[in-house]
Amino acid sequence: MNQNLPSSLSLKVITPHKLLVDADVDEVTLPGLEGCLGILPGHRSLFAALGRGTLTYRMAKREKKLFVHGGYAEVQPDKVLVFAELSQDEENEPTPG
Repeated sequence: MNQNLPSSLSLKVITPHKLLVDADVDEVTLPGLEGCLGILPGHRSLFAALGRGTLTYRMAKREKKLFVHGGYAEVQPDKVLVFAELSQDEENEPTPG
């Protein structure tokens, strides 16, 4: 196992109106077009289209969720950058899990 894996992911979720999330997280689950994508630190680079569903992220044993209906995600071993349209009012904060 590679000892140089990052311990967390830098997650940014950007909507057409604002930067919604900018946090260091332990794990991200994305609603891909063909199913859910689980992303952990050290994940291989990936560019994916997003479908309708729940984007979930976990940090410090707390889980938060956003409901999206499309967009794109760029995954690197130490970061996840998401450009998405939200299904609910963007003014609401991410829901605690």
